[in-house]
Amino acid sequence: MTLIPQRIQTASILNSYRSWAIFFAREVLGLIFFMAGVYKVFQLGPLNHARKYFLPFADTFLPVWSLWATGATIPFVELMAGGLLIVGLRIREALIGLGFVLIIVTFGHLLHEPLYPFHEHVIPRLALLLFVLICPAENDRFSLDYLITRRQKSRD
Repeated sequence: MTLIPQRIQTASILNSYRSWAIFFAREVLGLIFFMAGVYKVFQLGPLNHARKYFLPFADTFLPVWSLWATGATIPFVELMAGGLLIVGLRIREALIGLGFVLIIVTFGHLLHEPLYPFHEHVIPRLALLLFVLICPAENDRFSLDYLITRRQKSRD
């Protein structure tokens, strides 16, 4: 009877915990953005989202056309990128898209309220996003990206 060396067992357990940690962070982040996107696209409506959350910035230097365009686009980015995170497909691209959404939200809030409380909205989402983004993709074993990559490697 061969016993697996302790170091290999420990590494395997740590890899399993890393995979679960990434999965939980990715799922929570995906659900936050996906559900926001569902609400903004199907209940509020993209144009009403732009009108309600972006047109109040018409009193700034930003052109009104850019407020309409950004305000109507963000709900779709949140919906699609959130959905991709949930299923674990094209994770890095989804995270980059959502990172830009967080930058836009931060910029907008700072235009009207320089001391906006970011700890309530932006920072938790940014923390999850950064965590998933800096983790090696090969540690995210519960994603479609991982399964696709593993399948491609087995063909080679």
